[in-house]
Amino acid sequence: MGFSSAGRARTSTLDIAYEQAGPAGGPPVILLHGFPYDVRSFDEAAPRLAARGALVLAPYLRGFGATTFREESTMRSGQQAALGHDLVEFMDALEIGSAVLAGYDWGGRAACVTAALHPERVTGLVTVDGYNIQDIAAANDPTRPDWEQAFWYQFYFHSERGRRGLDRNREELCSLLWRSWSPKWEGAGAAFAASAASLHNPDFVDVVIHSYRHRYGLAEGDPRYQRTEDLLAKQPPITVPAVLLETGADGLPGPSPAGDRAFFTGPYEHRLLRDVGHNPPQEAPREFADAVEALLSATP
Repeated sequence: MGFSSAGRARTSTLDIAYEQAGPAGGPPVILLHGFPYDVRSFDEAAPRLAARGALVLAPYLRGFGATTFREESTMRSGQQAALGHDLVEFMDALEIGSAVLAGYDWGGRAACVTAALHPERVTGLVTVDGYNIQDIAAANDPTRPDWEQAFWYQFYFHSERGRRGLDRNREELCSLLWRSWSPKWEGAGAAFAASAASLHNPDFVDVVIHSYRHRYGLAEGDPRYQRTEDLLAKQPPITVPAVLLETGADGLPGPSPAGDRAFFTGPYEHRLLRDVGHNPPQEAPREFADAVEALLSATP
């Protein structure tokens, strides 16, 4: 199981480490992990897709694994526009004109940003829990108290105490998030060990802290991405064929993703994963791969 090879792709800002499976000439699929996970999330889904003839690529996001910044002076931004730019430039570096994108959490955000702003690069989108483009203008509107309680880690990261806590206790903290967000996944604690090393990237803390401060308007973004942030502030629709996966047992609560239906104006399918938590490709690899395969089958 897992991937068959690894590589690196150089972009304007990053050297992106990635893992690969499947035939070089197959239709490309890019799998995108979230926080605080890594490409091990796709170790079972990737070979399923490779066996169906797809070229499967799974990059480590900025701040994770062996992905590195090319210049020390580059801002360690974790904002959504940066994640979207990284994905497009990753595709450019590997000369991939278009691909099926599938992601969750941060990776789902990168995929949604790319699908919304660069639909010509996306033949299909699998997104977990809806329209993942942040509405930063509304970020400080309070929600239900029981939902707010689950966001403790975000509020923690807004403080310098939280920065130091993430730096000093990153494995303990992130393992807690894994287990809390996937309460029905008995293997969460054991699976975390395989991904823990990716959290020791030297830029991990800076990228994560910036991400959770920027989305609340508490930190300035990297100026190079401001035009993209301005476009995302308009909450652009997603026009490409999309499969939305709803997690039925996610320990990170929030509004039903069905409420995001209006953002998807192209072909659309909603699938409920009843007993699955925050990390669907690792908790339900067959169902995740089936969603991707449905888009591959629909692509000429």
